[in-house]
Amino acid sequence: MHGARFFVGGRVQGVFYRASAREQALELGLTGYAKNLPDGRVEVLAFGSLASLDALEAWLRIGPPAAKVSEVVREDDVADPIPVRFETR
Repeated sequence: MHGARFFVGGRVQGVFYRASAREQALELGLTGYAKNLPDGRVEVLAFGSLASLDALEAWLRIGPPAAKVSEVVREDDVADPIPVRFETR
């Protein structure tokens, strides 16, 4: 199992980005979370196969229809405890 943390910038709060990211992650069989950050970005922590993490990253770069993503920063090999489900915070 692999883990990655993503920081997503742009118009990503108030546009159902976290809920949509959760749906994508669940479809890909990932666990983790999506949460809003005080600086306007969304943080997504995900665990699963490398192929699923790559697929999630591709989706995060687009997001739901109302979002306008300007950047996605990925950090691999995170050392956080592996969650049992994917949730929004």
